Amino acid sequence: MIGKTNPIDLRSAPIRPERVASVDAQAQALAKIPSQALAKTPSGVEGLDEITGGGLPQGRCCLVCGGAGSGKTLFGITFLAEGALRYGETGVFICFEETERELSVNAASLGYDLEKLKAENKLAVDRIRVERSEIAETGDYDLEGLFIRIGYAIKTVGAKRVVLDTIETLFSGFSNTAILRAELRRLFAWLKEQGVTSVITGERGEGALTRHGLEEYVSDCVILLDHRVVEQVATRRLRVVKYRGAAHGADEYPFLIDASGISVLPVTSLVLAHEAPNERTPTGVAALDEMLGGKGFWRGSSILVSGAAGTGKSTLAAHFVEAACARGEKAILFAFEESPRQIVRNMASVGIDLQRWIDAGLLRIASTRPTFSGVETHLARMHRDIEDFAPAVVAIDPIYTLGFVGGLAQERIMLLRLVDFLKSRGITAMLTAAEAGVSGEIDQAGVSSLMDAWIQTRVTEQDGERRRSLFILKARGIAHSSAVRGFALTSQGLKLLDARAGAGT
Repeated sequence: MIGKTNPIDLRSAPIRPERVASVDAQAQALAKIPSQALAKTPSGVEGLDEITGGGLPQGRCCLVCGGAGSGKTLFGITFLAEGALRYGETGVFICFEETERELSVNAASLGYDLEKLKAENKLAVDRIRVERSEIAETGDYDLEGLFIRIGYAIKTVGAKRVVLDTIETLFSGFSNTAILRAELRRLFAWLKEQGVTSVITGERGEGALTRHGLEEYVSDCVILLDHRVVEQVATRRLRVVKYRGAAHGADEYPFLIDASGISVLPVTSLVLAHEAPNERTPTGVAALDEMLGGKGFWRGSSILVSGAAGTGKSTLAAHFVEAACARGEKAILFAFEESPRQIVRNMASVGIDLQRWIDAGLLRIASTRPTFSGVETHLARMHRDIEDFAPAVVAIDPIYTLGFVGGLAQERIMLLRLVDFLKSRGITAMLTAAEAGVSGEIDQAGVSSLMDAWIQTRVTEQDGERRRSLFILKARGIAHSSAVRGFALTSQGLKLLDARAGAGT
């Protein structure tokens, strides 16, 4: 009965020749299927289907391997829960280690209610104990008892998806690994015969993807989950090691596990095919728009605002998001140095009321310490927030603090991914960056070449005063002023001074 924790009787059950013949016939049948006819099952894992071109191989076995804490069990939970909730496909979860209660608690951390899915007959959970002390090996044996349990669970809910977590438990229960390996091959073939898409999790081994080095060879798809720590910063990465019969992304991709589930962020688009809207986006500073032909920047472009500390970069970013909200558009401000309350208070001193837009649901301020996680995890979180909030405008203030946790090389890759993602969504982005001196070190990460427009801000000393100024270094596709304009930060916001004055306070 589903849910019972009775051990499987695997003793004195000889392997029959007709079963081996059945396995060979299955393998021959699969070999005749043309690669272009390979159907796919959506994984339910955000971003993974984009990498695999549609999901996991339908009706086949997928191995998900990785070290302890890499997210294998949560991957399996997501595969089944999203299958039931989003795609209407029922599933079976066979667990060898955790109890049903523990599994339900773990699933709740991702926002899934397994008890409700079970009550609605959308999911069956069966815990199978394999205790060495309860098993007596007498001659040959097979996994027929396991097949019966899985088959009954599949029929109970009419399952289209199956998860086995984790396969190593079977090896720990038996000493004759040669027979067990043969039975595992038969298990994979039997699951295919049932017409279900299966996810089988396995622990990572030394020098091999799994501890016993077999599962990766008989699986049609292998996904490797990695949870590594570099310089005391943890980062999760996913890689599709193999995918029979289908093209797939072979790079490492950062992925995130949080209360909203698992999400994977592809590195970049395969081709540069972003749309080029003819609409313009105002900056929020009327005089600055005039320097850009009176209309602002192109929608969907990426704008860099660089300058030394105290030159008004954050104020420009605040004007930018406020103007978007005033037009009725949503905006996100990603901050890495100040808390949301501190930003709201500081911007109020220059006449920018961000709180009203937060209350109206048009503005979200997401503040995170740069050292909270690796740059790829930051990128995955920004990806998740953008997908959830669907903003038209994004501001990141400042961008270069992320270099503290990843170095310039990782920072450049992260920026490339971020800019590519924003452009693919048609989002207009403003990124601020601190630089030292007039020339600065802004190009150490090579970010300037990624930007469509670049505004530099400066502070100079003249007649015993510090005077702020800005100029447009570049603006692709826009006729723009070459003047250096002084500006002042007033109680009504940033005010550009007359071009002939050339100085500000």
